[in-house]
Amino acid sequence: MSLLELITKASSASATMPEEESNYPIVLNPDPIMLSLTPESEDPKPERPIKKVTGWEISQTDKELIELGEQFCKQLRMKLKNANHHGKDEFLELFTSHLVKIGEKVGISVELDQLEEGYACKLIEKLGRLMGRDVRSLILEACIVFEVWGVLESLVTNGLVEHSCTSNLVHNLIEKRKSDLIDLCVKHLSDIQTYELMCILKYFLLLPDDGYESLVSVRKDWESQALLAIEKASGKGVSGKHKSLAKDSSLLVMLAHDGFSVTELCLHSLFSSQNLDEAIFSACIGKLNGEELKSLIRYFGKWLRKYERFPQVVPCPKASSALGLKVCDWIPALENVIKCLSLVVDEHFSSLALQSEVREELRSFEGVVNSLASEARLCGTLAILTKRL
Repeated sequence: MSLLELITKASSASATMPEEESNYPIVLNPDPIMLSLTPESEDPKPERPIKKVTGWEISQTDKELIELGEQFCKQLRMKLKNANHHGKDEFLELFTSHLVKIGEKVGISVELDQLEEGYACKLIEKLGRLMGRDVRSLILEACIVFEVWGVLESLVTNGLVEHSCTSNLVHNLIEKRKSDLIDLCVKHLSDIQTYELMCILKYFLLLPDDGYESLVSVRKDWESQALLAIEKASGKGVSGKHKSLAKDSSLLVMLAHDGFSVTELCLHSLFSSQNLDEAIFSACIGKLNGEELKSLIRYFGKWLRKYERFPQVVPCPKASSALGLKVCDWIPALENVIKCLSLVVDEHFSSLALQSEVREELRSFEGVVNSLASEARLCGTLAILTKRL
């Protein structure tokens, strides 16, 4: 049998096998393993061009980490089966104990009082990458069951949420009315697909009556950032080279904060994302009902009028790191707003034309868009003139 035939046969066989969780869920260092492999036979003229090798053996540390993960999963599954008889504190104790054991195996210690609230999150930051995929997915489930939102937030922000878990995570957070965490997922999970995006849009466009309680932290976060922007614009603690940035960013934060409802503040993060796929967004807005469409169009209308009133406002990507104004990364640019509004009109042109209320709203956009287009043409001419000079 030729080498090509062997590879073809192996590929077809593996394609028919059911997908299973790897026995080695952690990332292994292949170098020492590969160097220890030796041919099974020393025959100089083998019948097959491929030789079997022996000596496959992972390091003792990797073995111990895998065993720790298996033991932890077994214990956590038992607690999840009887979740009513266990609580948040028991889960946190089990979880932090597991991370401490991982740290002991690899020689990493975290100097922090175990009674402090941020202890588990600090452990995740230092040791989370050493947890296997099966362990992380089970921890996500436990965070939602026991409502340990700080740990869940830390897992998301440290990039420890598998994309395959995104759908269930967003769905469960919507059921729990955790709007602030959904907003966090929007910022950190780059490949949100049609179903998740549609759920997020529907949730924030027509928030349930009992959903506002979970938005308190979102509003407070924006208010604290707006106050910080005012402080920076006044020159407090700002060096000379950042004074102009402080003024520009304060205007940007003012635009995004004033006049927007708390649910619209959550939508900012979605429409500021560079990973928002046009095809997926078009599919989502095709499933929105009339009231949801009205809310979305009014939201875009607010942005158009704001950018018309303050044409000097521009994105400030450096403000987050230089001034601590993290919300500057969550504010949609005019380009994004117009692109998304265009997709909404293209997708629902016929139905929108038949609704008098929405038709008047869209008609009012005409003057705003013309004004913005004139401003863009003028800026383009000035830019060309400056370059020539």
